[in-house]
Amino acid sequence: MALATTENTTTSSSGRADDTRDRRFGPAVALSCRECGARYDLGPDFACSECFGPLEIAYDFGRVTREQIAEGPTNIWRYRSLLPVPEDVASKPNMAPGWTKLVNAGNLARELGIRSLHVKDDSGNPTHSFKDRVVAIAVEAARNFGFHTLSCSSTGNLAGAVTAAAARAGLDACVFIPSDLEQAKIVMASVYGGRLIGIEGTYDDVNRFCSELIGDELGDQWGFVNVNLRPYYAEGSKTLAYEIAEQLGWRIPDQIVIPVASGSQLTKVDKGFKELIRLGLVEDRPYKIFAAQAEGCSPVSAAYKAGHDVIRPVKPDTIAKSLAIGNPADGPYVLDIARRTGGAVEDVTDAEIVDAIRLLARTEGIFAETAGGVVVGVLRKLVASGTLDPDAETVILNTGDGLKTLDAVAAEARPTAVIRPSLDAFRAAIA
Repeated sequence: MALATTENTTTSSSGRADDTRDRRFGPAVALSCRECGARYDLGPDFACSECFGPLEIAYDFGRVTREQIAEGPTNIWRYRSLLPVPEDVASKPNMAPGWTKLVNAGNLARELGIRSLHVKDDSGNPTHSFKDRVVAIAVEAARNFGFHTLSCSSTGNLAGAVTAAAARAGLDACVFIPSDLEQAKIVMASVYGGRLIGIEGTYDDVNRFCSELIGDELGDQWGFVNVNLRPYYAEGSKTLAYEIAEQLGWRIPDQIVIPVASGSQLTKVDKGFKELIRLGLVEDRPYKIFAAQAEGCSPVSAAYKAGHDVIRPVKPDTIAKSLAIGNPADGPYVLDIARRTGGAVEDVTDAEIVDAIRLLARTEGIFAETAGGVVVGVLRKLVASGTLDPDAETVILNTGDGLKTLDAVAAEARPTAVIRPSLDAFRAAIA
């Protein structure tokens, strides 16, 4: 149901209609259209009925302090007062993702000529990717709306996160993926149970199929985490911004490099930083956001470099399959944020991705999946071109574990030597 107001996110500390608020969604008060500002009751909706723009969560946060947050658990639920979840969310069966390491990457910084560099390593999440953050919020929304099945369209990581979270929450699962995904991601998504359906086509084909399924009786009472639950699901990415700021001592970094698939993660990190500033939890200071894509699927980078505001869809052809979304829903918003903050959008080739994966592993002991290689490769390219300030404090995201994309580096990852078990053979091999 549409509401009368047309305001966007609210952060007032008084005058709230607390007595009538739906407590299932914590501080969330409405769905708000990102295009026209129309507001709607909280529900399993994702598009504005007025202009078809995407919907996102609007809040009335009230008073939130660093001390309140610090008293919370060491996972994303420490930020429950900033998310569309109830106060008791941590007590329900869930995967408890988040609070992953912020690694001081001094070795990589020296290699690239950067003064201060950190890697936010989300491979430490329960299913080894950042997707556990977003799915955790979607599961709570699915519970609240009474859905019995959790579903998604996925490039792999999300499928694993959904089947694992559904198993933990006691929900059925049915997830859809392109049939040619990496074998490790297929294994991970299937081992938790539920149904895993491979679709012959690209991710964009899978996503269109899921949108059709929502309107069919086959999909009745199904929560598609990245379609009809998307406004809630997307909010999970804000926790990356919260954690980075808190782990830096309640400070927003000067610049951050983020991989782009649909672009939702980047837009929500920006939203998270702005919320922290608005609530007075961090200093209000400028920051730059850089977006990273693979050359074989770089519609946002192409639009940025051409000076366009419209994203022209492409057919993906890259080893970075987790970023292989040819028609990114949040692409235009990524362009706006990169330009507004003084950042940029860049892309790298598959060969540069593999080289960057090896560089991060060699310097910091972090084995990233291909999306992480994209980020490191783009970071190196931005420094070399003078686009990114090497003297500014920089954070990059590693969104997944390299064990999921072994094929990408397998050809170059071989033993230094194969020898007989003798000292003479070893001396000869290392001479």
